[in-house]
Amino acid sequence: MARPKAPNPRDNFASIRLTAEERADMEGAADEMGFTSLSEYVRYLHHRVQPAQGLDVLRTESARDNPREAIREFHKTALGTIYHGNSLSYLHNVAQEKSVDLIMTSPPFGLVRKKSYGNEDANWYCDWFRPFAEGFRRVLKDDGSLVIDIGGAWMPGKPTRSLYHFKLLVMLVEEFGFHLCQEHYWWNPSKLPTPAEWVNIRRVRVKDAVNTVWWLSPTPFPKANNRRILAPYSSSMKDLLKNGYTAKLRPSGHNISDKFSKDNGGSVPPNLLAIANTESNGTYQDYCRAMDLPIHPARFPSQLPEYFIRFLTSPGDLVVDPFGGSCVSGAVAESMGRRWSCIDLSEEYLKGAIGRFSPVALQSVKDRSAPYTINQPCALPVNDYDVPLVENGGRTRSANMANLMDEAADIAAE
Repeated sequence: MARPKAPNPRDNFASIRLTAEERADMEGAADEMGFTSLSEYVRYLHHRVQPAQGLDVLRTESARDNPREAIREFHKTALGTIYHGNSLSYLHNVAQEKSVDLIMTSPPFGLVRKKSYGNEDANWYCDWFRPFAEGFRRVLKDDGSLVIDIGGAWMPGKPTRSLYHFKLLVMLVEEFGFHLCQEHYWWNPSKLPTPAEWVNIRRVRVKDAVNTVWWLSPTPFPKANNRRILAPYSSSMKDLLKNGYTAKLRPSGHNISDKFSKDNGGSVPPNLLAIANTESNGTYQDYCRAMDLPIHPARFPSQLPEYFIRFLTSPGDLVVDPFGGSCVSGAVAESMGRRWSCIDLSEEYLKGAIGRFSPVALQSVKDRSAPYTINQPCALPVNDYDVPLVENGGRTRSANMANLMDEAADIAAE
């Protein structure tokens, strides 16, 4: 059977003059980005400088290249579904347009050093992410939210940071029309002192213990209510409520009125989320070990999705995690009466994820009475002359750094 003619065939040609070196460079760049020809690469560059047309092409190509058949139902519960396959198929061909209330996810980080769960190279992260961003815009309701937990990356061989996650944020806002509602910072109090080379050995950086969490929406006014996520009052606030407070103007210029002493049931939490990620033994891990399945190495704690699900959705709303991993978001959504979908490429990780719903969805942490504290820096006495600054900013290791190598290696191995 003859191949049908395309409605808009590419039957025009344009010649450009290139040196042999220029052509080799362009072909190398095209190949590295996954293009099969220079013409595809040139069209891609054109779409980058023509955003509106480029997004139309991106939407069409993503729907075409990620058919429904490329994803399958893997496991169902009363409220949700685990899908095995590429989440682009779900975003562009399975989910209905404007059907999702919250996308709560932690995509593979743009780490320079590869991880077992398949992180994307920091240098090409935005290009890789664009089809997902277009899918997010397609499925999110106008008042829905996109929450992305994303860690930073260090430049190879240098104590400096990659800007990939900031570039991603700018791209989502400027190219796809998302609004940054508020940035959050997830502080993991149990994080080990990494990167060991710069923190423990050369002593020129401090422990990297915070992930950025971007909260975005198609609208500046997504549905939300912070009364659902209140934190306990501090001891001093409890005393104030008990003994009263005299309304007055503070030296800072803030006018503290008598309404300040009203008991609202709790305090509005800050955008610094202190949640330790310490679970090494639990129902999910026990299930994986019993079934001889790999335990996903990059799980976020259940309290992180719970915070945003409670803050931004209501019972019956639809929560989606397109990088589902071990389906923490799905299990939390199920326990809170939300509908949900989780999608992941790894069948082995999804087999383990079933353990989160056996026999019922895992319940969230109930006892949260123990607060975390951040010790004030510079609290320990030190003589600056006894502890000089590291020579040349840690560019080279000094002799006394050598004996720390084995200790740092042990810490990194843990």
